[in-house]
Order: sequence, then structure tokens, then C-alpha cells
Amino acid sequence: MFYTYYDSPIGRLTIVSTLGEITHLFLTIEQFNEFQGANKLVEDGQHHILREAVKQLHEYFYGGRTNFDLPFEIKGTDFQKKIWTELRQIPIGQVCSYQDIAVKIGNKNAVRAIGQANKANKLPIFIPCHRVIGKNQRLTGYAGDKNELKAKLLTHENIAFKH
Repeated sequence: MFYTYYDSPIGRLTIVSTLGEITHLFLTIEQFNEFQGANKLVEDGQHHILREAVKQLHEYFYGGRTNFDLPFEIKGTDFQKKIWTELRQIPIGQVCSYQDIAVKIGNKNAVRAIGQANKANKLPIFIPCHRVIGKNQRLTGYAGDKNELKAKLLTHENIAFKH
């Protein structure tokens, strides 16, 4: 596995890939360090998939990119994959609640499970779990309770929310 860094407006992001797919995006160095300790990784800022990921992230933050066209390794349960597919349908500049997603998938009682699927998302920003907020328009847990990162991403996308 390979990794590189991207210094974004919300802080240093770490992108991890195999030879063919992006596997992880870490929003904090602490999260990456924990992952790195359990995995054999090689830093490679010239790996073509990582270079393309950096380019697309830069375009997202500075050039108006609204979606990502990268090969992703998406591992999870069938339920998680279903939720992550729904997250990718939320357009930039819009949000929905956990309850909205529960209704969309036909299980209005799945709100907590949806929250757990969001928490298990290894590709934040690429799979935009930051666009899911509480039904009261308040921020809820994000990237290990990093709500300030969620706020920065939503602000970047010009989305109003309650603190």
C-alpha cells in the first residue's frame, strides 16, 4: 500500500491506495498514524492514483469540483455499502439528515445504524458523510467527533448549519 499527503484548507489529509484503488482518506494525522502502525505502507507522492487523488482534492477545494472520478476500494457490509451509495447521491451544497437517509432506504428505524455506517466510512470527502447532519440542522459526530472538520467542509460547500 502507498500513501501521500495533501495540505488542504482543513488541514493535512493523508490518502492511501493499493496499486489500483484509493482505500482510505484520513482527515487527521492521528488517525493515519494509528492506521500506519498496523499496516505496511510506502510513501509515494508520484504514484499515479495518488497524484490524481491530490489533483481532484485540490480541484474540490479550489476549482469547483463537485464529484470525484477515482477508483475506490469500498469494503464494508452490504448495509454500509447501501448507505455509502446514498451518501454519494447528496449533491455538493446540500445536506440531509440521518432520518432522511433512513426513509430513503425504506427503514425509518435505521438512524443509528446509518450513523455507524457513516462512522465506518474510510473515504470521507470522497464519500461525503459530512453532508449528513441532525434533523434539527445541527452537526453530529464526524470523523471521531471532529465536528470542527465537518463544519469546515460544510462551510467550504456554502451549507448553513446550526452549531
